[in-house]
Amino acid sequence: MILLTGGETYDRMFGLDWQLLADSVLTLIAVFILFTLMSYFLFNPARKMLNDRKQKIKGELDEAKANLDQALLMKAEYEEKLQGINQEAESILSEARRRALDNENRIVAQAKEEAARIMERARTEALLEKQKMADDVKKEMITVASLMAGKVVAASIDAKVQDQLIDETLKEMGENTWLS
Repeated sequence: MILLTGGETYDRMFGLDWQLLADSVLTLIAVFILFTLMSYFLFNPARKMLNDRKQKIKGELDEAKANLDQALLMKAEYEEKLQGINQEAESILSEARRRALDNENRIVAQAKEEAARIMERARTEALLEKQKMADDVKKEMITVASLMAGKVVAASIDAKVQDQLIDETLKEMGENTWLS
């Protein structure tokens, strides 16, 4: 308190005395103790929770990176397999084309052989037919010659003379006549 003239007392707004100093020191000690206790019971668990969360996020990021690396590795592996499959498909197609050409050549060769056999058989049949016709013509001529000779010399010629006349007639006509 401050005494003013006229007997009035005036209280200071901020008085520095030993009681204020002691209260201030005790308040500071109480705040320090309170801060220490709060730090131990509140801040440390919060820090621990933040560190745990930080470790969890770091672990998830590491796992994501590992998964990404694994995915890239699998992608490269699949692309390699796909390339191998494309090459295998191309080789299968080229093999199929080669076999198709071989089959085509074999079928064409077989057809040519068959055509040659058919032509040879036709020639053989034509020769046989020609031979048969020639034989038929010979028989017909022999029959005609026999009839003519039989009529001409029927009364006066015997069988021996008749055979001789037929042979002479055939010799005169010749073998080339029968074959053409």
